[in-house]
Amino acid sequence: MNQPENRRFLLIRRPDGTPQPDDFRLETKAIPTAPEGGMVIRNHFISLDPAQRGWMDDAPSYMPPIALGEPVRATTVGIVHESRIPGFVPGQWVLGLNAIEDYSVVLPDGFTSAIDIAIVDRPSRYLSAVGAVGMTAYFGLLEAGQARAGETLVVTGAAGAVGSMVGQIGKIQGMRVIGIAGGPEKCRRLIEDYGFDAAIDYKGKSVAALSAEIAAAAPGGVDVLFENVGGDVMDAVLLNLALHARIVLCGLISEYNTPDKVGIRNLWQIIVKQATIHGFLIAGYVDRFAEGGAQVAQWIGEGRLRVDEDIQHGIEHSYDAFMRLFSGANTGKLVLQIA
Repeated sequence: MNQPENRRFLLIRRPDGTPQPDDFRLETKAIPTAPEGGMVIRNHFISLDPAQRGWMDDAPSYMPPIALGEPVRATTVGIVHESRIPGFVPGQWVLGLNAIEDYSVVLPDGFTSAIDIAIVDRPSRYLSAVGAVGMTAYFGLLEAGQARAGETLVVTGAAGAVGSMVGQIGKIQGMRVIGIAGGPEKCRRLIEDYGFDAAIDYKGKSVAALSAEIAAAAPGGVDVLFENVGGDVMDAVLLNLALHARIVLCGLISEYNTPDKVGIRNLWQIIVKQATIHGFLIAGYVDRFAEGGAQVAQWIGEGRLRVDEDIQHGIEHSYDAFMRLFSGANTGKLVLQIA
């Protein structure tokens, strides 16, 4: 009979631009035991997010870089395997910041919490709708973006996990919602699946051409920009801001695999339109997850909010699954199921 093993997806070289297979290695070790005051989690679902690319660089960020030779950091949903922490017992479902590995050693760190899988249709929802992705969309738009009925919202990376939720929440709030995405299929989904008012395909277009399409879709200007992409896409939207526009800067995925950062050329429009930029991290809202999660769950139950998940299978496919983020192949929140 085969003994259980702990497979770990390690970062062994810092990527130079786009991550390559040789930047990683899958190793197999014995299952760890719980240290004094700690526990071991058997990870079942692993969140794959653009932020992980930033953690692979040896550069200042809101979290330290992933150390070479260590597994790639990731948010996971799993079951307590062994516990020496009061309040956590074997068999209990938990959510935490761990790594791409079968089993993670967890110390009391404030990142791990018990979850109730009875309130969702599958545990992976804690990595999408009622987890950090859903809460990023919810608090990012409503709190940082100060969404108001009758305003025009533009979402970049709109077909992604966060973007698709932002647009739908904007519609629930009574906004006109314009999504920018790559390719006709993603634009079709924005209209037909998520109820956006307009969808713009950015592929193959200059800043000027893209700006003209945004102007046609938002003749009164853009009141709120929920930014996930950066680069030329953001530059095109900046040329269409309304007076006193609000920009929620959530991500810059177009820059993550570019060694020479291009930056934003039309930042001067912030001055012209007296706009504001809010750098947004969900870390500031962790203590309000129960509040946001309850509202998102209600909207889903009422059929007002659709949340798609792209679930890939097998830790041995970690690299290919992760790269779906940058090829645009994912069709919803990207999750790796390993158990």
